[in-house]
Order: sequence, then C-alpha cells, then structure tokens
Amino acid sequence: MNDLADKIIAHYERHASDWDADRRNSGSSDRKWQDRFIALLNSGAAVLDLGCGGGSPVATNLAAHGMRVTGVDGSPALIGLCRERLPDAEWIVADMRGLKLARTFDGILAWDSFFHLKHDDQRAMFNVFAAHARPGTILMFNTGPGHVEGIGSYRGDPLYHASLDPREYKALLAQYWFELIDHAVEDPQAGGRTVWLARASGDFSR
Repeated sequence: MNDLADKIIAHYERHASDWDADRRNSGSSDRKWQDRFIALLNSGAAVLDLGCGGGSPVATNLAAHGMRVTGVDGSPALIGLCRERLPDAEWIVADMRGLKLARTFDGILAWDSFFHLKHDDQRAMFNVFAAHARPGTILMFNTGPGHVEGIGSYRGDPLYHASLDPREYKALLAQYWFELIDHAVEDPQAGGRTVWLARASGDFSR
C-alpha cells in the first residue's frame, strides 16, 4: 500500500484531464464547507491551497470571493490548468509533504487531497500547516471517519487513501496550537466528507 501512496502524484498526473473534468462535473456538494471557510476570512486574505488540483471549483470560488490564492500541487498538468483559469494567482508545482515557502497565510486548505497521504505523512503535515500559519490562520482539511488504510479505484487505476483516528487528529491540532472550530463526520450535505475546521492560536515562532 505504501508503494501506491508514494505514487499518488504520478496517479493524478496520469489522469489529470479526466479527473479535472469529473471534479468540475461532480456538482457543488462541498460548497457548504468552502463557503464556511471563506466566511471566516476577510476579502483579500492570502490562502494556501494544498493539493489544489486543476483549480476548479475550489480555487475559483476562493478567487471569486476576493482571496489571494497560492495553489500547490505535484502534478504539472493540473497546475497548468490552474494557470489557464486563474493567471493572476500563484501556482507552484511541488509536493505538499515537507513544503517550506518561508511565509504565512490567512487560510490553509487541504481539500480532497490530505486523505491520499499515508499515516506518517499525515502526521508530518501538521508541521507544514504550522510553518505556514500565524495566530488566527484558518485551517480546513477533510479525512475519512476513522483509522483506515485502503485502496480504491479511479478509471481502473488503484487509488490510495488513509485516515487517522479522530482522537489523533484532535491531539495533533492541539499539539500544533490549532483550536477546533467545527468537525463533521461523513456530512451528508457535503458528499459524505469528514471535515475539520480549526483556527491557529499559538506562537508559531517557537
């Protein structure tokens, strides 16, 4: 399974065009949480979108509300689509694991991307979140409902996903000075997504 987890970027690069079309045609089942995230930010806020895909619908929604988007994805093909759609935003081809941009953001989003990381990589991502946060930064990501590691399928190609136990996510948020604002398990109004919404409250210079 770990081998497939390490190949997740190659998976999305291989299926970039199909996945982008499917994502755009999947409706707005997650718009509820996108809008909740946006409502906690001011117009002009700087948002780091980790695993941004092709930029639609999430980044385009952020930009439409006046957010300044910095999108990161490991797939050059998907970042290419982002640059076509939102040429005024900042787009970076990079693996979000271990990302170091040496600046902070008002909002950090890891939407429909975080759950493709293996367990240890998910734990390590809290270092990435904290490194790009300052007091007041809004963080939102989605996971599975419980501790799991599995292989799904996308267009006949195996697709890795994993999640930690909810108690561990809560402990990691607290360890890295994020206060939980809201949490929903398999929200039926959001396509069954399990969502974590938090606000940074600590001293990230430590």
